Amino acid sequence: MSAPLNHAAIEPLADSPARRRWAGRAAQVDHAALEGAIAHALAAIDRNLAHFGAGFPAPSSVASVYPAMGNVEWTNGFWTGMLWLAYELTGAPRYRDAADIHVRSFHTRQLARQNTNHHDLGFLYSLSCVAGHKLTGDPLAAEAAMGAARLLLERYQPRAGIIQAWGDLSDPAQSGRMIIDCNLNLPLLYWASEHSGEAAFRDAADTHIEAAARHIVRPDGSTFHTFFFDPASGRPLQGKTHQGHADDSCWARGQAWGISGFPLVYRHNGDTRLIALSKVLANYYLNRLPEDGVCHWDLVFTSGAEERDSSAAAIAACGLLELAKSLPLADPLRAEYERAALGTVLELSEGYANHDTQPGGGLLKHAVYHKPHGIGVDESCIWGDYFYLEALVRLTRTWEPYW
Repeated sequence: MSAPLNHAAIEPLADSPARRRWAGRAAQVDHAALEGAIAHALAAIDRNLAHFGAGFPAPSSVASVYPAMGNVEWTNGFWTGMLWLAYELTGAPRYRDAADIHVRSFHTRQLARQNTNHHDLGFLYSLSCVAGHKLTGDPLAAEAAMGAARLLLERYQPRAGIIQAWGDLSDPAQSGRMIIDCNLNLPLLYWASEHSGEAAFRDAADTHIEAAARHIVRPDGSTFHTFFFDPASGRPLQGKTHQGHADDSCWARGQAWGISGFPLVYRHNGDTRLIALSKVLANYYLNRLPEDGVCHWDLVFTSGAEERDSSAAAIAACGLLELAKSLPLADPLRAEYERAALGTVLELSEGYANHDTQPGGGLLKHAVYHKPHGIGVDESCIWGDYFYLEALVRLTRTWEPYW
């Protein structure tokens, strides 16, 4: 395990306005501000719990309000994950009761294979059922998570060594696609391997993360959103984008998935090369931020009027904190990443938090779901809300990730 997974070069951190801003904020950490942000988030969760009942918010808001929906989208686990975080923060039974209802819905969903023909089963089941089993010991939650992990394992393509992102597995025209988002789906496979003792789950995850490291990360430390392989031979073909500005640009949320996903997989498989690679991605990301440290929706934009993506910034903050934990105290980048994460979260709480008390509103404004398709642009996105709350928990508590 000594040969590098990728020969991408790490950039030195630039002396940027954002970096200077973070250093000043870290020198005077306002713990009361962080606790106030948590209280504000919990109040919004309470409003939305009453509003959505046993249902779920849609992936992104419309005119700043999430439409209600059933358990059919790839994003539903983020809302349940927020309920589990709220339960951990407060111990209040209302959050556990609501999350338990969701767990039963997720159990039914995997049994019925309802909208499960994609790799985002990790997003769905790590934050709902794995979290529920870890926190309460609920055997039904574990059964649901194992069922979802088996569905995810079905998507493993052995010739390419990847989990196919989406599409009909029997259709060669849809085969051979991996995307960087899948880094966050792999922890479900590691959990399933540990829970069941079956090595196949771990082996697939190990092979996929190596393929992602070798092919999705470019030599300069940026990332492709999507990479294609020949489905018959497994030969690597080309990188492209699905949600970014261009095939050769760097979609901000994708870069954040990489920063976060490689260290989360390291937590399970201990491959230190993933930490070295995450540092490469982190420095590339941090060097391309506007002054307040909240990224544009694609990192090709470093200033100007293009939309910010608060959801990508929240994911990156969690990733930087996870990465920093994996670095020795003597590594100067550890403190840099901690300062950047703290500064990002404080900026989000002050400039991007939603202060409208209308039921159905998100925690964060100014996120982007799919800019090329015009979906959820400058709206709230439910994953941004989740990762913002996760970042606040990471900054204020000792917390064991659901991933």
